[in-house]
Amino acid sequence: MGKIGTKLPGFCLNRIRPHVRVRSPTIQSKVDAASDVTKNNADKKAENSGNVGEEKAGGNGAIARKIMIVVDSSLEAKGALQWALSHTVQSQDKLVLLHVTKPSSSKQAGEEPSKDVAPRAYQLVHSLRNMCQLKRPEVQIEVAVVVEGNKEKGPTILEEARKQEVALLVLGQKKRSTTWRLLMMWAGNRVGGGGSGSVVEYCIQNASCMAVAVRRKSRKVGGYLITTKRQKDFWLLA
Repeated sequence: MGKIGTKLPGFCLNRIRPHVRVRSPTIQSKVDAASDVTKNNADKKAENSGNVGEEKAGGNGAIARKIMIVVDSSLEAKGALQWALSHTVQSQDKLVLLHVTKPSSSKQAGEEPSKDVAPRAYQLVHSLRNMCQLKRPEVQIEVAVVVEGNKEKGPTILEEARKQEVALLVLGQKKRSTTWRLLMMWAGNRVGGGGSGSVVEYCIQNASCMAVAVRRKSRKVGGYLITTKRQKDFWLLA
């Protein structure tokens, strides 16, 4: 008499599952992944250390920038200074107030005149520095007064910015007609940087660092118009 096998119920068959063995990553792959992470971190540190006008400040690892603002007695320059203090300058940054004065017979371009030769210039920059210290007492502030000399104002500003190794250059900009702005766009970096309007355009087009032109939009609307090398009259409502 033959042996009769026992037939399993259907619900038992449904519970049978094949066992799949998953291998964990090899030790070599773990070592390679760790080395890649270390390499990426080193590349990031090298990239940050190569930024001009930036340095580590304090134990919190924040980047300290040197920001230069071109100042004079105009409303546009004061507006640019107020914008920088409220929108750009951080507590770890260093602020440089630059004023370019007309030359005297004994001074060359780029030289710093004495207080006796340019008393009004020093009085202006120190009054603006006092205003900045009242508004942002935690920020380190320096002043610089240079002579325009034989060079035009635009090249004088950029030369001082290179010497100071600034990360950001801020200038006040006057309101111009559409025709004038189209002419400046066509001229590009061929503008010499002598007139008050062409100085701003010259600095934006030729600065080795980031250059920003700031203009108040209007008292009724509010905000600022920001111009950079790639962006014209960007409206910042603030």
